[in-house]
Amino acid sequence: MAISVYAAMVLALLLVAFSLGLSNFAAAVAIGVAGTDARTRLRVGIVFGLFETGMPILGLVLGRGLASTLGSAAHWIGAVLLIATGGYALIQGLRGSGGEAPALSEGGIGRLLVTGIALSIDNLAVGFALGTYHVNLAVAALVIGAVSVALSLTGLELGAKIGARTGQRGELLGGLILIAVGIAVATRVI
Repeated sequence: MAISVYAAMVLALLLVAFSLGLSNFAAAVAIGVAGTDARTRLRVGIVFGLFETGMPILGLVLGRGLASTLGSAAHWIGAVLLIATGGYALIQGLRGSGGEAPALSEGGIGRLLVTGIALSIDNLAVGFALGTYHVNLAVAALVIGAVSVALSLTGLELGAKIGARTGQRGELLGGLILIAVGIAVATRVI
């Protein structure tokens, strides 16, 4: 029984990491459409990975402390945060970005940092939600960071071929996955 609970937690973490990484994939596709060199691709992967890892860690730390205080209501709070974050991602995906691809190679590292922060702000809520569910901090950071970097680099490579519209679909899919994980947490499936 303990293995199935652990497996469910790892599955939930992988789904959340994939969902969070899809927003980076979406942005990376748009950046890739604008054209990047190898150095810019590396910087994008590192910056996106650091922010995607750092924000959930902050949320996890805050969530773990509050989880013991909140007791049995913690899973509801976590579920609501996941569903709300997924809903926000859906709304942003439906609104679209107007097809504009940010040329980060022109804006330098400052623009890249701003983009990384903007993409990872929602990860604070996701990290809080995972913290209320008692996910291991080191495992969560490693999984979220690795998935984020992989999806960012993949998005950059595919960007020139796929185009900006796929980025919008990635945001929609990410929102749907977050909502599904939130529902699973609320119903205690996960």
